[in-house]
Amino acid sequence: MKTILCIRHGESTFNAQWRVLGADPLHYDAPLSPAGLEQVRERARTLADIPVELIVSSPFTRALQTAVGLFGGHPAAPPIMVSALARERVEMSCDIGRSPRALAADFPSLELDHLADVWWHAEGVPDARGICIEPLDMVAARAAEFRDFLHARPERVIAVVAHGTFLFHLTGKVLANCEVTELST
Repeated sequence: MKTILCIRHGESTFNAQWRVLGADPLHYDAPLSPAGLEQVRERARTLADIPVELIVSSPFTRALQTAVGLFGGHPAAPPIMVSALARERVEMSCDIGRSPRALAADFPSLELDHLADVWWHAEGVPDARGICIEPLDMVAARAAEFRDFLHARPERVIAVVAHGTFLFHLTGKVLANCEVTELST
């Protein structure tokens, strides 16, 4: 029996500004907002008793901050694996990432050199903001590939820290910031 916990990142600065503006605030690779940091602190307490063996996180800053915040002091000390398969669908500025070198400066304890310099979707014709929107069929295919990856892993309890649209394609559920759901196996 395998348990896969899917966790949406805490509220980002993009999420907070989107709620106010109703438009893309142009926050590239948006970090967690103060409210998001608090969500992570609160959620970490509820996850402390779960014997998580592996964390798989998206490379976006908000997901990495959430993964480190949730599991950096976890009693089981699970390793954090960063996987571009778990990234968000590119459709807004916050879905444009940073190079592994830039991420490593903020997350020196994480292994990031396996990531390509551009690990997010950057194919096609950019829109007026310069963003190449990722087709939904590509996101669905990536979610299916990620599901297979998770099931092939030897760990029995895995936590995935990712994003709303990607997790919807993976689980069929719409998650709030820092919400946890179990992936049906």
